[in-house]
Parts: sequence; C-alpha cells; structure tokens
Amino acid sequence: MGERVGARELLDRVVTGWRSWDAPPEPAAAPGSRYAAELAAARERSGCDEAVVTGEGLLGGHRVACVVSEFAFLAGSIGRATADRIVAAVERATAAGLPLLAAPSSGGTRMQEGTAAFAQMARITAAVARHRAAGLPYLVYLRHPTTGGVFASWGSLGHVTAAEPGALIGFLGPRVYEGLHGEPFPAGVQTAENLAARGLLDAVVGIDDLAEVAAGVLAVVTDPPAPAVPAPAAPVAPPESAWDAIGRSRRADRPGVRELLRYGATHVTPLSGTGQGEAEPGLLLALARFGAASCVVVGQDRRGQRNGHPLGPAGLRVARRGMGLAAELGLPLVTVVDTPGADLSAAAEEGGLAGEIARCLADLLALPAPAVSLLLGEGTGGAALALLPADRVLCARHGWLSPLPPEGASVIVHRDAGHAAEMAEAQGVGAASLLRGGIVDELVDERPDAADEPAEFCRRAAAAVERAVRGVVGSPAAARVRARQDRYRDLGR
Repeated sequence: MGERVGARELLDRVVTGWRSWDAPPEPAAAPGSRYAAELAAARERSGCDEAVVTGEGLLGGHRVACVVSEFAFLAGSIGRATADRIVAAVERATAAGLPLLAAPSSGGTRMQEGTAAFAQMARITAAVARHRAAGLPYLVYLRHPTTGGVFASWGSLGHVTAAEPGALIGFLGPRVYEGLHGEPFPAGVQTAENLAARGLLDAVVGIDDLAEVAAGVLAVVTDPPAPAVPAPAAPVAPPESAWDAIGRSRRADRPGVRELLRYGATHVTPLSGTGQGEAEPGLLLALARFGAASCVVVGQDRRGQRNGHPLGPAGLRVARRGMGLAAELGLPLVTVVDTPGADLSAAAEEGGLAGEIARCLADLLALPAPAVSLLLGEGTGGAALALLPADRVLCARHGWLSPLPPEGASVIVHRDAGHAAEMAEAQGVGAASLLRGGIVDELVDERPDAADEPAEFCRRAAAAVERAVRGVVGSPAAARVRARQDRYRDLGR
C-alpha cells in the first residue's frame, strides 16, 4: 500500500506557488439537521470546507489548474456544493487555456443528498468534455480509494491517467458488494497495479514522482512544434538487393522503436493500453519530443511481437487511441512501422483484426493532426499498412513493405518458399522501389547496417522525424488532410 496524504499535502509536494480558487460553499443542509452536524464535523476533522480543493500553481514551470479531493471530508463524496466547485474550476481552467490536473479520492456520490447529488456526475463530465474539446490537456491521478460515480465520470476521462501504488480503484465499492452479495469482492482486481496491467491506467506513480512525470507530459502536450522549412536530406543510396535488406531487417539486434526513443527522443512518457481494458505489448504508445518536435508516438515493437506478442486487434485499438490523442491535443502523430505481420489466429479473427486495420487506415487518412510515418524495418502485411499513410513517409535504408513475407508470396506463386528472394525483387518490396513509386519520401541511412551502429542510426532517424514533422505542421489542417488523401488516391498512377 502506498503513502496516503490529504489534498493540501499533495499540492505542497506537487506544485509550487499555489493559489486557491475556492469560494465558500453554498449551504447544503438545513440548520440543526443531522447532515448539518456531519458537515460541521467533516470541516473540523479535515480542515477543509468541502471535499475538493481547487486552484492553480506551477508544475515544472507550467501553469496548471488542479482539482484535488480531500477524502477526510465525508470520504471525498460529491454533493451539489462539491460539484459546483469542481465545475467552476474546470470552466475557469478552460477559459484560461490551462492544463488541468485532477486528483480524485472519493467514495462517490454523497448519500445524504441522494439522486440530486448523483446527477452532478453528468454535469462534471460535461465540463471536462468541454475542456478536452478545447484541445486542453486533462491529466488524472487516481488516489486511494477512487470508486463509484467519481471513477465512472471525471476520474476516467484523462488524456493520461496514473494512480497511487496500491490504490483501490473501482466502480463498485467492495463494502457495498459484500453487503449485497454476502461475500468479499475478489481480491486483487480493484488495484492500481492490476488496472495498469490491463490497459486501464497508463502508469502507477508514487506521490514524490508525480511532479516529474506530470511535468514531462506537460513539456510535450503544451509545446507543439513550430513549422520550419526542412533542409534537404542527404541522398542515401538504396540497397542493391531487397532480399539482403530483408535479412538485415530481421536481425535480432536491430534497433527498434524503444531504441529510437532511448537514443533519439526526450521527455518520453510511455502510455499503456487502450484505456478501455486492453493492453498490447507489441505496440508502444508514448508522448515524446524529437528535438523541438513534440509528438504522439505509435510504434510497433518488433522485438515484443517476436517474443510471443504478435500484433492483434487490441494493438491497433491502442494505435487508434494514439491517433485520437494527437487529434484532440493538436500534436503531430509519428507512427513507426516495424512488424513481421499481424497475429494470425482465431482470437484475432474473432477480435476484429481486419476491421481494426481498416479503421486505422481510415482514421489516419482523415486525421486532422500532422502525421509522419517511419518504416523502420520489417513491413509485413496489413499490420504494417495500417500505420503507413501519412503526410510524409520516411524509410530506413533496409526497410521494406510487402503484402506477405516474401516466403509466403513464394508459396502462393511457386508452391514452395524457395523463391523468396526472387519474389522480393519482383514485387518491389525494397526501399529503392518504394522511393521510386512514391510510397516513401526519404531514406534514412544505415552505415552499413543499423544493428552495427544503433545509437547513431537512431539519432539520424530521430533528426529525420523532426525535420519531417516541422515541415508539415505549418499548413492548415483541412489542406493537409486533403493533400494526404490526394496522395493516396493518386498512388501508383
């Protein structure tokens, strides 16, 4: 179980220059009533006049609005006055163009106020939705415990969501479950760690690490890249043999998306899963900066795919979450293509693999945010194509793109796998053919092989990504989308 602190101590440890926005709450109980006595006792016990504290401060140099629950005040429950305070703070943050950090800790609706209080969750949700619709970041830090309507409303709407170690997080309060069913709720389900493993949370973060993690997120999401005219890239000679390139791309020690971020990016914040109960080790989602270009990164982790986690429909749904983040936050999207192929299984078919590939393609082609794709190595089948359409497409010197592995194409055409090299050349899968056909725009050099110079290659690739991003961010969204769609309409003509 992690450390538990109240609202004011949390704020003291996470933000500086705190300035309260709170006005005295409207009276919520009849004088002399039992509820009035409970409110008075809660004020005395907690040192707060309501179950939330709101205001603004600085977090890593960024001005940020905060809404923080005080569990010692009637278990952080939400009554009408509590909702008034939350909504006023969210709307003030929206009007001021501020990112918002919410740190709930609550048992849910205040039972003393009944349905009228319960309905406030919809009102709070509407305010958060307007904040997000304005393109403003909404970060959530779930504290112990967060249950009921709070978890089912403003606690589950974050662009990025973290939780305290060991925190109880769940829709159904375990005491209510046991009272209704006569047995305890299954152990280990409603924990921060379990929810993070299942793709419902992005991270489990201790209080003393929260400021650094949140500041890293804000460094990316509040600083979109400025447009720049990219300098011409140095010419790169494509490999003479597509089959040789394929062999090099399959080397176990070839750098992948994780190395690209390690050597070529800063302010990297990994995100986890779809946020809807699915995680995918073969697909990496992160916020990161390549030089001066802040981005949402969606990258296929080839090593993870080859180690028992082939890319399935859940991975493509994680990718689509990344596309949604880029669109809502107004950040460029960088996709990294590097896959031996999608999961070919009954579970993938029943999970809607083909439909998810189609939806990824449709979402990318209509994405209002700038998009850059990097074909880093293997580019096999629909899983590769799903992340390819972009305003600018880069390709490693030994990258390639094919509807099937060349061995599979050989089996179809020649009834054996022995003509794979011949098929690779005939199908034009290599970088030289992709460049001639307009499928890719620029090659990233390997000297002679990325696996032999991983750090240097990743830094070159990152520099190419930054140039590409800054070269496409200046145009209006509608014109950019139209140009992207025209590009793929005319491809191959």
